[in-house]
Amino acid sequence: MTKIRTLVVDDETLARERVLSLLKQEVDVEVVGECSDGGQAVAAIQEQSPDLVFLDVQMPGCDGFEVLKNISPDRMPTVIFVTAYDEYALRAFEVHALDYLLKPFGKDRFQETLRHAREALEGRRAGDLGRRMLAMVHDIKQPEPQRVERLVVKSGGRVFFLRTDEIDWIEAAGNYVRLHLGQESHLFRETMNRMETRLEGRRFARIHRSRIVNTERIKELQPWFNGDHVVVLRDGTRLTLSRLYKDKLQQQLGKGV
Repeated sequence: MTKIRTLVVDDETLARERVLSLLKQEVDVEVVGECSDGGQAVAAIQEQSPDLVFLDVQMPGCDGFEVLKNISPDRMPTVIFVTAYDEYALRAFEVHALDYLLKPFGKDRFQETLRHAREALEGRRAGDLGRRMLAMVHDIKQPEPQRVERLVVKSGGRVFFLRTDEIDWIEAAGNYVRLHLGQESHLFRETMNRMETRLEGRRFARIHRSRIVNTERIKELQPWFNGDHVVVLRDGTRLTLSRLYKDKLQQQLGKGV
C-alpha cells in the first residue's frame, strides 16, 4: 500500500491534535510532521515533500496563503485548508486548494475531505490519462442528479433553505459553487456541471464555463470582444457570455442574441 505522506500545520495545539488523532485512524496515511507556524511549514514542505498538507489559514507572521507563495511548483503538495472562517473558502480555491475544512468539523466531514484527497492523489500518480479515466468512472457511478426547487445550505453553523428561483446567478469555486441571491451569497458543495443538471433548464442557462445565470434576471445583452457578449442583470451585475454558450442561451430565450 502506498502511504499518503501527510503534514499538519496549525498554530493551535488542540486543532493540530484533532487532525492528527483522526489521521491515526487511517491505515493508508503516514504523518511526516506537524508545524505550528508558516515558517516551519515552508521548511517542512521543501524538505519532506509531503503528498498532502492540512494547512491552517490564519497563523501569525506567515499565513496559509503566504506559505503556498513560498513553495516551488515542483514541491507543491495537495492542500486542504483548515479555517474557522468560511469567507476564506473562495480565496482557498483561487490558489487551487483541493478542499477546506471549516472548524469545528466532525469525523464524517473530515473523512469526506480525505476521500477527495485520495482521489486527487491517485489521479496525480496515474498521470493525465489516469485522471481522465478516473473522472469517467466517477461520472458513471454517480446517479443522475434530480432537478430541485430548493437547496439546503449549511454555513457557519446555520442552515439556509433557498428556493432556486431566488438565485440570480452562480459561479464556480473549486469543488463548490457560490450562489448569488440579491445582496447575499452562499457556498454550496456541488460542481458546476451537476448544478446545471439539477436546475430547471428553461429558467437557468450556462453562459460561461464558470457561470450559470437565472434567465429571468437578464435585463439586456451587450456585444463585447471576439464574439463574446455581456449579460446585464436587473440589479446591474455584468457577466461575460462566452460565444461557446451563445447559441444555447439563444434557444432558451427564444429570440436572437
